[in-house]
Amino acid sequence: MRQAFACAVSAAILLAAGAASAQDVDVSFNAAVTSDYVFRGFSQTDEEPALQGGVDATIGSFYVGGWASNVDFGDDTDAEIDIYGGYRAEAAGFVFDVGVVGYFYTDAPSAADYDYVEFKAAASRAVGPVTAGVAVYYSDDFFGVDEEATYAELNASVTPADKWTLSAALGQQWLDVNDDYATWSLGAAYAFTANLALDVRYHDTEVDTPI
Repeated sequence: MRQAFACAVSAAILLAAGAASAQDVDVSFNAAVTSDYVFRGFSQTDEEPALQGGVDATIGSFYVGGWASNVDFGDDTDAEIDIYGGYRAEAAGFVFDVGVVGYFYTDAPSAADYDYVEFKAAASRAVGPVTAGVAVYYSDDFFGVDEEATYAELNASVTPADKWTLSAALGQQWLDVNDDYATWSLGAAYAFTANLALDVRYHDTEVDTPI
């Protein structure tokens, strides 16, 4: 498991370029500056800032993309690069998303075994200003010493006023070597424009000390 702190507060600015369409292929770009890169309750940057960016391509209901961020695990590892793809569709008012995500780390120690792949299944439904969802991730060769790992999350967001979004998530991580743990987050985002937003978020876990 990543070495990190049990509690982190992050603020992020997200810039997303408008999608460009060519022969039914929509491409979009995103970039962010954040005070702390937090993943499932744990800092990936030793509670330091991160620069992040990515690109996504959608072809009908199928999507592929890539994303990257600097990281700090206390060794030579300096960046995380994610490659993902999947299928997203809507039925009976629900949005369903199934896919796969590969997490890769540059300059990681050869014995660290950081790289891994997760399979994802998620569903969400919007009712008025409220959207609620559930997601499950599974890996049979997880980060570091852990092999089999499952993460499940309940999440919800609400838009109480124009340009404002409040969101929360509650997750549980099951691991076969390190201890299982619960994690949660609360956040608020304000959209200055269609492509520029500020997100302030609180993250925590039930873990009292760094792992």
